Amino acid sequence: MVTYAVGPSLDSFTGVPNTLMLLAVMGLFGALLVVAVLLGLNSRPGRHARTRPHRNAFGGRDQVTPRRKRAAIIVNPTKFEDLAAVVTTVGEVAATLGWDPPLVVETTQTDPGAGQARSALDEGVDLVCSLGGDGTVRMVASALAGTSTPLGLLPGGTGNLLARNLELPVTDIAEAFRVACTGRNRAVDVGYLTLQDASAPGGYPAPEGSTTPEGSAEHAFLVMAGIGLDATIMSETTEAAKARMGWPAYAATGLRNFLGPRLKAHISIDDGAPTPVQAHTVLIGNCGRITGGINLIPDARVDDGILDVVVIAPKGLAGWLNVSAQVLTQHRSARTQRLQRHTATRVTVTTEKPQAVQLDGDIVGESSALSARIEPKALLVRVATMGDPPPAG
Repeated sequence: MVTYAVGPSLDSFTGVPNTLMLLAVMGLFGALLVVAVLLGLNSRPGRHARTRPHRNAFGGRDQVTPRRKRAAIIVNPTKFEDLAAVVTTVGEVAATLGWDPPLVVETTQTDPGAGQARSALDEGVDLVCSLGGDGTVRMVASALAGTSTPLGLLPGGTGNLLARNLELPVTDIAEAFRVACTGRNRAVDVGYLTLQDASAPGGYPAPEGSTTPEGSAEHAFLVMAGIGLDATIMSETTEAAKARMGWPAYAATGLRNFLGPRLKAHISIDDGAPTPVQAHTVLIGNCGRITGGINLIPDARVDDGILDVVVIAPKGLAGWLNVSAQVLTQHRSARTQRLQRHTATRVTVTTEKPQAVQLDGDIVGESSALSARIEPKALLVRVATMGDPPPAG
């Protein structure tokens, strides 16, 4: 029996579709694998796979380091035998506090501090310190009054009177500079004195001052102005004596003059009628503590907006002993002929003949007529914070 094959067998037809399906499946898996690889290469890693940026990066690319503060120190070089050591000391304090090295500028005889302080303000410093005597303090303060830049008080003189009145360090320059950099601002009053028909004593440089409408110079003071015996004491006490004896040098000069003649004057309080007086000295105070720690005006406050006027007019040795007892015991008795006390915002004093006038211990000229006024809280001074220890000395 002959059999004829007219087409493929059933087995051959069922094998072909299975092979094609297998190839198709393998191609699909291959394509998916390629896509998965490509997606993996181009995808962002998860948040746990990333490196966390430094915290400074969150401030932005334009973040800059904060500016370091800087102080200027206006120094009277005649007060120090080794000024380089002093400059090193304040530089070390500045470095410890994270401040830039201070700008140190020396005073001169023709410019004892005001011009240097104004130049320091132009430099944009954060603090201006005076380093010298009470005269240097006064001159630097005259440039800072009315500004927002504070004054730091570094002890370099015999009296250091403003520092004593504000209970600041007066024997330790390093500690005083630390307080000046880290302390708080206190607004204090500034007194201004105008001398009419004034003449500068021989050898003394013309003091700083703004010109008044009348053409007279107006000079700043922080502690006390005076005409009469106190000015005589200031003018006759030599720098050599002060360097050798300290504040007792003033007392020695006073003993040679306290029984001298009294001056004849008229005093006007707050534009009132002039009152005649015969006195050894007339003092106009912004604060009360003077050389030797004596509190001459117990009620005076450096920020009360008031001038305290003291007329000292004893007769003979017994009168001086009585006045001295009142001062030393801080006796606040009623006004007497020997010791008169007034308060005012404006004071005028005229004398029969020109008398020496002192401001914070400096002789600024001779005059037979002067007037004083107070500018309340015109100056910022750095004082100790509540947690600072009491000053030494």
